[in-house]
Amino acid sequence: MSEHISESYDLELRNVRNALMEMGGVVEQQVRSACHAFVAHDAELAGLVRVADQRVNQLELEIDDQCVQIIARRQPAATDLRTLVAAMKASTDLERVGDEADRIAKMASGLAGAEPPLDQYGDVRRLSTDVIKMLSASLDALARQDAEQAAAIKQADSAVDAGYDAILREQLAAMQEHPHNIEQRLSIIWAARSLERIGDHAKNIGEYVVYLVEGEDVRHQKLRGG
Repeated sequence: MSEHISESYDLELRNVRNALMEMGGVVEQQVRSACHAFVAHDAELAGLVRVADQRVNQLELEIDDQCVQIIARRQPAATDLRTLVAAMKASTDLERVGDEADRIAKMASGLAGAEPPLDQYGDVRRLSTDVIKMLSASLDALARQDAEQAAAIKQADSAVDAGYDAILREQLAAMQEHPHNIEQRLSIIWAARSLERIGDHAKNIGEYVVYLVEGEDVRHQKLRGG
């Protein structure tokens, strides 16, 4: 009976991890597709991003429910408890990443049919590349429970923040010089803002990995490499 209970418990923990990894995969693809839809003015792809958000929301609810049930019935301690707490926190951040991807997709739909800027959204494409790398690294660190990799994400977030600030300054200056194109430039600013927020959520996930592995809450501290 003891062995059966142990196997059942292990399966429940694996189910939580699997659901979290599925959620991460869906969200990462959402961000990739939303960014592509934005620079390509692809309303159809933007629509697919928005549909995927329903699955993300469902997974967040499933993960929360599974974790609460395990905590209530199994009363886990030490690493197992941290795993469940980290899973619930990470799923919340992933759901918010999905929301930001949805916002980018909504803006992409609004740009459909418009002429893209001469630079083909070069700054946004560069920022999106950095943010997607950051999100991918945080999910990989979560899957591997790699605290060292997670700690390095803080430095990447600083670069993303700087990239967003540069886009904001450039677009505000351009709006003063060319007030006829304000709507498109506002879309660039809001897309960049969503990307900056995605970077923040990726950083949060990295902090949860450090907590999971080392039992240390570093949310208001500098991570190693930061």
